Amino acid sequence: MSTLQAKYPYYLNNKAVFANEALEVTDKYTGEVATRCALADAAAIDEGIAGAVRATEPMAKMPSYEKKAVLEHCVTRFKERFDELAMALCIEAGKPINDAEGEVTRLIDTFQIAAEESTRMHGELQALDISPRAKGYQGMWKRVPIGPCSFISPFNFPLNLAAHKIAPALAVGCPFVMKPASRTPLGAIIMGEVLAETDLPEGAFSILACSRDGADLFTVDDRLKLLSFTGSPGVGWDLKARCGKKKVVLELGGNAAVVVDADTKNLDDAVNRIIFGAFYQSGQSCIGVQRIMIHEAIYDVMKAKLVAKTATLIKGDPKQRETFIGPMISESEATRLHGWIDAAAAAGGTILCGGSRDGAMLDATLMENVPLNQDLCVEEAFGPAAVLQKFSSWDDAISMVNDSKFGLQAGIFTRDFYKVQQAWDEMEVGGVVVGDVPSYRVDNMPYGGVKDSGYGSEGGTEALEAYLNPKFVSQAGLSDGLSG
Repeated sequence: MSTLQAKYPYYLNNKAVFANEALEVTDKYTGEVATRCALADAAAIDEGIAGAVRATEPMAKMPSYEKKAVLEHCVTRFKERFDELAMALCIEAGKPINDAEGEVTRLIDTFQIAAEESTRMHGELQALDISPRAKGYQGMWKRVPIGPCSFISPFNFPLNLAAHKIAPALAVGCPFVMKPASRTPLGAIIMGEVLAETDLPEGAFSILACSRDGADLFTVDDRLKLLSFTGSPGVGWDLKARCGKKKVVLELGGNAAVVVDADTKNLDDAVNRIIFGAFYQSGQSCIGVQRIMIHEAIYDVMKAKLVAKTATLIKGDPKQRETFIGPMISESEATRLHGWIDAAAAAGGTILCGGSRDGAMLDATLMENVPLNQDLCVEEAFGPAAVLQKFSSWDDAISMVNDSKFGLQAGIFTRDFYKVQQAWDEMEVGGVVVGDVPSYRVDNMPYGGVKDSGYGSEGGTEALEAYLNPKFVSQAGLSDGLSG
C-alpha cells in the first residue's frame, strides 16, 4: 500500500519550495494528521503571478509538439504513480479506494484528451465580400492564448477537477497559478511534482496551497486574464463580481434530478445506477443524485428496491475495498446535512432509511414526502441524502426538474424517444443523460451548468476555447480591394 510523504512543498514558478509545514492534512476517516504541506503567503502568490506574466510569451511560442510532449509525460507518470495518487485521495478526501482509483483513471483521461487536442488549434478562412463595399476582401482568424490564468479547485475531486483546468491551459500555452483546496491539496501538489520534471518555461505554473492571507490575489489581480473556479455557488458568484475585467469560468453546485418513467424496462439497473449516483463518495458531487422522481405507476416498487439496495451499502474505512460510504469531508459538513435531514423530518418528511450520524460519518439516507421548501429539496445537499418524489405525467416531471435554482445535469430513464427529445429541449440544465444518472460524465463531454450551477463550460474542445482569444486579419485582393 502506498504511503504519503512526510511533508509536501508548494510549487512556485515550477520549483518545489519547502517554506514551512504550516498546513496540516488530516486523514478524513481517522481525523489524525496524515502529513503536512507548505503554505504560501501573499508574497509567494504575488511572485507566482509575476512568474506567470514572465512566462506568457515563451508559453505562447511553444510549438504544439512540445506542449503535447509535456502532457504525454504527465499521462505516463500518472500511470506510474497510480497507486500513490489513489491512496493520497483516499486519505486526504476520505474517498473510498474504488472511487479514488476511478478518479485517477479520469485524471489520466483528461490529460490524454488535452494532449490530443494540443495539436488542433484550428482557425478559419472567412469570406468578407458580403456586399460591393467588401469586394475582393477576405479574412482569416486564429486563436491565441489568453495569457496568465488563475485556478481555484475544490476538495471533492482534487485531482480531476484540477486537471480540467491545468491540462487545457497547458494544451494551448497559458501559464497559471493554482490554489488547491486546503483540505485536499496533495493531488495538485503531486501534479506539480510531475510538471516540474518537464522543460516548461520558468513561471509556467505555480501550485500554491494558501490561507486567506493573500488569496484574494487569485481573484482581483489584474495581471491575470482568466479565473476558473470550481466550488460553491455563493463563493463562485462573489468571485465573479470581484474579478474585474477577467474572463471567468464557474463550475458550481446542483441538486441534480433523475427521472424514472413508467416504461423503464430494467428497474434493477435503474436502481443500481441511482444508488451509485446518490451515494458514491458519500454524495459529495455537484452532479450527485439528490432528487429522485418516479412515475406513480412504479413508485412503490421502485421505492422498495431503492431502500433495499441502500441497506446493503457498507459504511466504514475508505481504505477497505468493500467500503462504499466513507466520511464526509468534515464533521461540520456532516452535522450541517444531518440538520437538514432532521428539519425535513420535522416538517413532515419520512425517513425511509438512514438518517443517523457518527462524527463525519453520515448514513446513506432516503426520504419521501419532504416539503419542497426544505433545504434538502432546495439547496445542494452535497452529502449522502436524496429525496423521492412522485409524478404522474412527463410534463410534470420536466416541471419538477426545472423547479430548482440549479441546472447542471439531469438523468432520465425512458424508452420513448419523443420524451427524450422533449427533455433535451425543455429541461433547464447543461446536459441530459439518457438511460443513466446525472452523475455520469466522460471527460471529453462539454460540461457546464445554467442558472446558479455555473458560467461557461469545461471538458473537451469547449474547455480549450476558454483559454483562447480569436485574432483576426483581413486582406484586400491584389486588384479589387476597396478602401474602408
